[in-house]
Amino acid sequence: MTLNLPKPILYLITRGATAETTTPHSEEFQNILRQVSAAVTAGIQLIQIREKQLTARVLFELASSVVAIARGTSTRVMVNDRSDIAAGAGADGVHLTMRSLSPAVIRKTFGAKFLIGASTHSLIEARDAASQGADFAVFGPIFPSPSKERHGQPLGPRLLNEAARELAPFPLIGLGGISIHNVNDCLLAGAQGIAGITMFSTANSLSVTVQTIKDLAKTDLRRGAQ
Repeated sequence: MTLNLPKPILYLITRGATAETTTPHSEEFQNILRQVSAAVTAGIQLIQIREKQLTARVLFELASSVVAIARGTSTRVMVNDRSDIAAGAGADGVHLTMRSLSPAVIRKTFGAKFLIGASTHSLIEARDAASQGADFAVFGPIFPSPSKERHGQPLGPRLLNEAARELAPFPLIGLGGISIHNVNDCLLAGAQGIAGITMFSTANSLSVTVQTIKDLAKTDLRRGAQ
């Protein structure tokens, strides 16, 4: 499947605030639905449901609810790791980690139209994701980020640029420590978009955040082309 989305691609990843005891009536479950509704209204193109502690049944209910919210819009919905739940809920695809099944296995099982993203933390991993049939890779962390410290030192815009140039036109989406103050550094380095957890976490300000990023991208990419 070709990731044919307007640039910059904005990829919202849910915070993982749910627990094994979460039910569809829980506040944290409802908060995700409110966040997703705001994201769809704001025009975010990709949403990843990354709620690793949920039971399979509740994750399926959450994914189904998110798919219903995004239905008829340009927003695509992905589920972290659980391709079976993604397919069953009618989501667009799955986002794989380095511990997931390979993109090649997922592609063979779920077909050409199933959207596959992959988390990568080096050029080698991004190269493998592309060669195994992923539709795009999230590449990072680009900047310092407390949630990504286990992945080592930030890769920085220079390594992002190196990977983007080698793998083009395969889409790379930057992740890790990205804010409205450095988003242009990622885009000018060759990322086709940016992913965020904290940056997209406040439903009330999502529309303003998205519009600010789009305005900055237009200005900075135009400047970079000069």
